[in-house]
Amino acid sequence: MPETVYNLYEAKSSLSRLVDRAAEGEEIIIAKSGKPLARLGPLRKRVAQRQPGGWEGRVTISDDFDEPLPLEILSSFEGQG
Repeated sequence: MPETVYNLYEAKSSLSRLVDRAAEGEEIIIAKSGKPLARLGPLRKRVAQRQPGGWEGRVTISDDFDEPLPLEILSSFEGQG
């Protein structure tokens, strides 16, 4: 939706209506003396918080996960292979 510009006086007298329009997705610019000062727009929808443990039983980590890499693999990472 295109932006709509309202001067501060108009915005104050019709704030409730402007908030309803913004909640529906419209961006409204509020200006004072012709100079844009603020933007009224919809709030972003919150993303559901993550719940830990969703991969339990599906992923396994080897016991040697944090051991040093074998030399033949390490040398490839270091550009020597």
